[in-house]
Amino acid sequence: MEIIYLIIVVFLLCLAVFGLFVGVSNDAVNFLQSAVGAHVAKYQTILVYASLGVLLGAVMSTGMMDVARHGIITPINYSFFEVITIFLAVMVTNVIVLDMFNSLGMPTSSTISLVFGLLGGAFVLATIKTVSNPSLNYEMLLNSGQALNMIIAIFVSVAFAFVFGWGIMWISRIVFTFNYKQKSRFSTAIFGGIAFTILAYFIFLKGIGNSPYMPDDVRIWVNIHIQPLIVLTFGGAVVAMYILCLLKINVFRIIVLLGTFALAMAFAGNDLVNFIGVPLSGLDSYLDYIANNNGVAPTSFMMSSLMENAKTPPLYLLFAGIIMVIAMATSQKAKNVIKTTVDLSRQDEGDEMFGSTNAARAIVRFFQTANRQISCIIPLRVKSWINARFDKTDLVLENDKAAFDMVRAAVTLVISSMLITIGTNFKLPLSTTYVTFMVAMGGSLADRAWSRESAVFRVTGVISVIGGWFITAGVSFLFSAVVALAMYYGGISANIVFIFVVIIMLVRSNRKYRRKVDAENRDKDLFQMMMRTRDPELVWDMLQKQVRRTQSEICRFSLEQFNLIIDGLEQEKHSTLRKVQRDLNETKQTLKNVRRKEMLVLQRIPRPIAIERNTWFHLGMNSNFQFIYSLRRMLEPIKEHVDNSFNPLSPDLIADFLPIWRNINELMKASCALIETGRYSNYRQVLADADRVKDELSLLRKKQIDRMQDSRSNSQMQVNLLYLNVLQESQQFLSNMRHQLRAAKKFME
Repeated sequence: MEIIYLIIVVFLLCLAVFGLFVGVSNDAVNFLQSAVGAHVAKYQTILVYASLGVLLGAVMSTGMMDVARHGIITPINYSFFEVITIFLAVMVTNVIVLDMFNSLGMPTSSTISLVFGLLGGAFVLATIKTVSNPSLNYEMLLNSGQALNMIIAIFVSVAFAFVFGWGIMWISRIVFTFNYKQKSRFSTAIFGGIAFTILAYFIFLKGIGNSPYMPDDVRIWVNIHIQPLIVLTFGGAVVAMYILCLLKINVFRIIVLLGTFALAMAFAGNDLVNFIGVPLSGLDSYLDYIANNNGVAPTSFMMSSLMENAKTPPLYLLFAGIIMVIAMATSQKAKNVIKTTVDLSRQDEGDEMFGSTNAARAIVRFFQTANRQISCIIPLRVKSWINARFDKTDLVLENDKAAFDMVRAAVTLVISSMLITIGTNFKLPLSTTYVTFMVAMGGSLADRAWSRESAVFRVTGVISVIGGWFITAGVSFLFSAVVALAMYYGGISANIVFIFVVIIMLVRSNRKYRRKVDAENRDKDLFQMMMRTRDPELVWDMLQKQVRRTQSEICRFSLEQFNLIIDGLEQEKHSTLRKVQRDLNETKQTLKNVRRKEMLVLQRIPRPIAIERNTWFHLGMNSNFQFIYSLRRMLEPIKEHVDNSFNPLSPDLIADFLPIWRNINELMKASCALIETGRYSNYRQVLADADRVKDELSLLRKKQIDRMQDSRSNSQMQVNLLYLNVLQESQQFLSNMRHQLRAAKKFME
């Protein structure tokens, strides 16, 4: 039996390693998005500063490990078997939930996943124990007061982070405007001094000062002299920053890099427990059972040892920090999640990855109305002065790739570091994702980055991310509870089954994610290049290539789906028709995103060309959508017909349609080739042939109607009407082809 528990503990430790990769992929956005978004340095340089912070924070995070040991459960009333069951259920839940959100490119909270996973697993076992043993109650089994404090701290931090981020960013922008390099050295030195003092106080004086590795006499001396140390730090920082300004060194770059180090350190110190706290607690439980069980069964050996404070070996913490650094440097998912947050806080418009929802529209309309009413009260002179401070005409970005400037990056990092380190010092596992994301959103709102053209999409994104956090809480609680229940009654066999289930799910998830990334990277890179290019003529050339590629791809995709639909009807292939339905829905959503991107680029080309080609651009895009709509109108009755196993197409109908089907394929292939190559030498011939095939379809429709009228039986009425719909939509399909081809030619001329 002991060997089985050893396997489970080893699997927990393996999940800890994998959890570090998955968790850092999700949470690297917390400390990298400001530096990456402002492009303060090369990505590799930013990673160096973040890695140093992660390593130092990991080594000093031992105090947070108590959260997993006795922060949620009261282990003295749980047996070794029950504790291992809870820990395994939590890790299974944690890894799967985080990997699912990472694959979607959505930042979620590893803290929420841990806390609610522990709550779910412990709650279901506590319920079982109270039912079987009336002498026990929930207060004896769950540390409900501490758990409630953690949950309240997590959710209250959202409001604090947003308000602090908005208020301090607004004040900072009033002081520095968007042309911060032209401001006085004194104001820059004061800002740098305040930022450095905040980071030094919360990270070095409070963080390192309270470290268990610091000698007691040093810790006491620091706590006694904290105020003069703050004053001395502030004075020295201001002088140092002023000297750097005299040397024409960008102070904000230094603050951002230092803030990245500090926030990475705070993240590792606060969040490492989310990834390795449970597995290490499981290891301690196993070692305690092996050493002291004296023949007692795992179901009877009580885990009083977990009531003691954690004594995590520094080597374990250092090893965990190294894994986190490797994950940061190699994870493609981390870059994907960073992009989500950077896009939502970007200074200008661009690829809005979220659509619009009714809730977002209502929120935007409410605040627009409120803003107009408030503006009526503020004196005109004051409004003019404030608007002048927010003038983006002289916006200073580090380079064309930067999403926002260094002032916003510095404010985001300093405020986030401060809030997270406060939570760590009070032993509250605040969600670094909550804090940094909401500070970034508050800062971008104060910076007027949410224009009327992008506000509804940004609000939708914020709602989606926050909604994802609540979903994380609910899913983690319920999933962990169900898994713990299954493991409790299924015993060791259920534990082994879940181990294999987790391995299979993670392998499938990573394969699917790699395919998704490969498909998306090409479009993202081209669009970003068009948005960064300053030469309108060059942008126009790239837009022509992009539109041509979009139209040719939709042309080929539509022909492929048309053939699959007809084949699915003829061969009665249910799976084929279901796949077509799924692909059409996905392509429709992709087209909506492409249309918005291309519209944004259209605004950046030379104005006379934009006005002249606007009509043909929209006609081409509408033709792309019409292909999808026409295929859906054809597919829906066919899918219903095949799903219900109605009469198939007769051989006569198939024989009549086969030549038309062949002609449609030839015309579509010719049209796709013209659009793809940009050579329209036989353009008019293709249009004429399309008109001829449409006439043939009209004759075929008349022939079918006559056939139906001459029929003496209604037994084939269902399939005959379906065939008429196929003929009608085939005609519309060719009309869409003609419109797309004409629009493509006119747009390129």
